[in-house]
Amino acid sequence: MRGLDLKAMAVDQLVERFIEICLGQDEALLDDDLAKFRRLFEQMRAVLDELKSRPDDQRTALIALYEHPNIQVRLKAAKNTLAVAPAEAQEVLEAIKASQWYPQAMEAGMCLRNLESGLFEPS
Repeated sequence: MRGLDLKAMAVDQLVERFIEICLGQDEALLDDDLAKFRRLFEQMRAVLDELKSRPDDQRTALIALYEHPNIQVRLKAAKNTLAVAPAEAQEVLEAIKASQWYPQAMEAGMCLRNLESGLFEPS
């Protein structure tokens, strides 16, 4: 992500970057490329931190991705909006879990279990 000034990007540009990262993660999962996935995870974290730091916590812009055609985009959008739209995000996670589309269904199920047990608290 060198060369990208996240602070200078508009919210819609950050959302587009989030989508690109998720699609890259999906590809890395299919290719079993853990190193690439980890790099993309760090890039996603930077985008999310920037969105969260904006007035009124702009992670809410990711809610529009609940209907994205790619399951990895939907999964990451839902997980990363649990703090700002808990009921809606949990619905998306439930649907992904029920889809049995792995590995995303497993990640959604683990997230829901950790929420229910209190092990995970969205912030």
